[in-house]
Amino acid sequence: MSKNLLGIDFGTTSLKACLFNENGERLATESVKYELITDGDYIEFPVEDFFTAFKTVFDKITAKFAVDALSVDTQGETLIVLDGDGKPLMNAISWLDTRAEKQAKEIEEKFGLERIYNLTGQAEVPSGYPAPKIAWLKENRPDVFEKADKFLLLEDYILYRLTGKFAASRSLYSSSLLMDIKTGDYIPEMLGYLGITRENLPTLCESGTLIGEYMGVKTVTSALDQIAGITGAGITDENSMSETTGTALAVCAVTDKIPPYKKGTKVSAYYVKKGSYCLLMWSPTAGATLEYFKRTFCENAGYDEMNGWAAAVPAGCEGLICLPHLCGTVMPENNPKARGVFFGIELKHGKGHYIRAIMESVAYLIKEYAEYLKVNAKEIRSVGGGSNSKLWCEIKSAVTGRKIQTLKEPETACLGSAIFAGVGAGVYKDVGEAARAIVAVKEEYSVANAEYAKAYADYKQKEKALSRAF
Repeated sequence: MSKNLLGIDFGTTSLKACLFNENGERLATESVKYELITDGDYIEFPVEDFFTAFKTVFDKITAKFAVDALSVDTQGETLIVLDGDGKPLMNAISWLDTRAEKQAKEIEEKFGLERIYNLTGQAEVPSGYPAPKIAWLKENRPDVFEKADKFLLLEDYILYRLTGKFAASRSLYSSSLLMDIKTGDYIPEMLGYLGITRENLPTLCESGTLIGEYMGVKTVTSALDQIAGITGAGITDENSMSETTGTALAVCAVTDKIPPYKKGTKVSAYYVKKGSYCLLMWSPTAGATLEYFKRTFCENAGYDEMNGWAAAVPAGCEGLICLPHLCGTVMPENNPKARGVFFGIELKHGKGHYIRAIMESVAYLIKEYAEYLKVNAKEIRSVGGGSNSKLWCEIKSAVTGRKIQTLKEPETACLGSAIFAGVGAGVYKDVGEAARAIVAVKEEYSVANAEYAKAYADYKQKEKALSRAF
């Protein structure tokens, strides 16, 4: 009898749960939204409300279906503090919270960026990471710090509520600054600096580890949401990579070697499993640029009509180049002052040229990121809203010189968590076997166009020249 596997994806402001059978066929979907509490640099959420959100979707699905195993992937870096009775001492501090800027700078000065990178795989010390937040609590909320028995991340807390055990996936601790990414264990010197011990933290486990049961359902560790997402897209080795074109752009590749540190490094590495890491690059605007253009200049047109206009324009847009940096650049160069540009405007350029130029600019970013990461993958799994555009997929294939594949299951994070649940429950031998068996390709695009070699070179030249202006 087929096993039913529940994958739950905790986002920043919403939760989505999908139930799959062991063949990867989705049986049910439930979701719930919630609002963060924002007060300047402080961004929080009531801890108990996370479990309430979980219960809402869990109860709806189990009312209709049997569930054999579950796994919950979550946002990274959100910090939860419990007392000795397992009760929250304060609201959860969101990953978006920036109150610990001073403490982040002090950690960077204490350890140095090169050592931090070599230990944790993280190229920067953002104020939203757990280590600076713990340091902030020690300095600014000694009443909380002294009563704290456990410092947890979101998945840890849900696992505790479900099983009564303090356990965590190593993947989620990639961006905590608390874990050595190579050994998968806590960093004694960092714990000492913060004034905590490993007893104040959960036991670190591999993704797909059975922790216990909740109401008869096997409960298994998942991963950081980005890692769950690439797992559900079938990215388990160096043969393929993924790109997600939503509001932002994210490009992920799996590698067995963390690139050596060099000054100015911006690309962080995230733990997948021992000896396997995910390299992540992203841009704050991708689909957001196209949505801005639609809202401002094509408000009465649908995306299908816009695709039609762009398809009538030749590759390279007859010299029109878009730099899609409406919110600055993050990688490979961090330049918050960078701005979006249309370069080479002529009277012959119509709406279709601008739309296609935006699409091409996102494809150029994907190619640029793949080159920066030195990725040899011959295929790119495309997810997010941009994967619904046949034209955009063809452009990405022609620009990158790689196959672009879309997937039958768009909820890749939920599917990834379901895969972890299946591994922990003994349904699958391992994650790779499961992904190869159940992740299905919907469409494949393999397009060659020699025009894009020159167009990409022109884009890079203009981007380099204009970056000096900001």
